Amino acid sequence: MKRRRFPPFSPPLSPLSELGVVQGFYSADESQHLYERLLHENAWPDNHYCVDGRVFELPRQQTWHADPGIRYSYSNNLLQTRDWTPLLSDIRAKIERHLNVQFNSVLVNLYRNGQDYVGWHADDERELGESPVIASLTLGATRTFAWQHKDSQEEGRMALESGTLLVMKPGFQHHWFHSIPRDPKVKEGRINLTFRKVIPLK
Repeated sequence: MKRRRFPPFSPPLSPLSELGVVQGFYSADESQHLYERLLHENAWPDNHYCVDGRVFELPRQQTWHADPGIRYSYSNNLLQTRDWTPLLSDIRAKIERHLNVQFNSVLVNLYRNGQDYVGWHADDERELGESPVIASLTLGATRTFAWQHKDSQEEGRMALESGTLLVMKPGFQHHWFHSIPRDPKVKEGRINLTFRKVIPLK
């Protein structure tokens, strides 16, 4: 991946109106408890995948959980859909009550240390609809969330601490790419849960 330089401060651009941040959605003790449970209770798959006959290594580990009958092209290209666990269901219910938004799926990512990352992308697959709301919960190590405008290339970033709920509002995916860049200084793990509402395609 091409290395990018980030500005020292996030520019005063509209992404801040298209992002919602709830710091301390879970307390420090609650966040650590949830992180440890997910780390040890979730059956993390091997992060090597075969797509169109090619084997590649995903720079993180992840699982995909959804209501019955829900398919998401990105995740189902890589992952077997799993049932909701009681823990994930409890987290979903708390976030839904807070946001008054319904979700039917969650992608659970494990960044084992700062060498794990996700590159520039937008969650704009057809199954998410024209105006998706995505709720992203951080547990564990603090990592940088970066964004880049699709047209102007202007960039910004923020640090997401454990227990923070980041809400990507409907317009965000239309206008911005986002990523979790590598950070060699980070030695601890981070678990990120991104709750989505997938719309079955006809």
